[in-house]
Amino acid sequence: MGSVLITGANGMLGRRLTAQVLEAGTLAGPDGKQTVVDAVVAADVAEPPVKLSDARLTYRVGDISDPDFVSDIVDSEVTSVFHLAGVVSGAAERDFDLGQRVNVDGMTYLLEILRSLGTAPRFVFTSSLAVYGGDLPARLTDGQRLTPQTSYGMQKAMGEFLVAEYTRRGWIDGRALRLPTIAIRPGAANAAASSFVSAIVREPLAGRAYACPVDETVRSPILSPGRCVENLLRAHELPADAWGWDRSVTLPSLDATVADLVDAVRRIGGEQAAELVTYEPDPFVAAIVAGWPQAFDTSRALRLGFTADASVDEIVAAHVEDVRAGW
Repeated sequence: MGSVLITGANGMLGRRLTAQVLEAGTLAGPDGKQTVVDAVVAADVAEPPVKLSDARLTYRVGDISDPDFVSDIVDSEVTSVFHLAGVVSGAAERDFDLGQRVNVDGMTYLLEILRSLGTAPRFVFTSSLAVYGGDLPARLTDGQRLTPQTSYGMQKAMGEFLVAEYTRRGWIDGRALRLPTIAIRPGAANAAASSFVSAIVREPLAGRAYACPVDETVRSPILSPGRCVENLLRAHELPADAWGWDRSVTLPSLDATVADLVDAVRRIGGEQAAELVTYEPDPFVAAIVAGWPQAFDTSRALRLGFTADASVDEIVAAHVEDVRAGW
């Protein structure tokens, strides 16, 4: 029997992941054999907007930076952890102490408790392309030195190093995925600097005007929520020897400009929807976005079986279906 912990479980990815873990019913255990999932703990700082009904599922509300809460949510029989909880980019840049407390201290508390179990559970961590920055080559590989230029990027890089060290020591079986911008996010915009990538599609398709904080030439690597969750589960299920010593990988993504996204809105929602987009530059957002890397060699991720979406239209169409399905 296996117990699964998902932190950040009430967010866009966490809710989907929780549902898919329950639906799958089994996950690879520490020994690599398929293990029946008999308990899932879905932990988050806020109450879920909608609760799934499943006898195996327990919702827990608390702060990952509170060591007592972290200790309380880790089952001694835990076999799998998906660590999605964190303070997003814009918020971490505006409030260093908050980002450090949640993104670094909270993760350390969690890893230390897992270390004390002595069972080396599988541990999937959501990192970010923000670990790269500064003067970068035209095309990045996974071997590129980490040079974050934001507090968020620095905190995610520290998370990757923690995953590597605790794995090397045999305390966890860790896997870190560098996520591109996940789009299209439902609901209200969050404090992520990349929130415009989702809002520029979500708002006009819902009939609402949107003022984009960057110009139409800004380019972003994007991945749909559904495809991202598929990749999270793929990361978990891969055997340890497929990863080797390098436990971090940059996920495949689709390269799209703001103009590409607006064009997709036009094709799917019509000219009236596209005309709801205007441009109002925000220097704070623009400064963060300017440091984003642009092109990636994700051949290692592809060899490991990770996948990207086929087209911008596919991503936008998936969002329309997600809205209909209540995601």
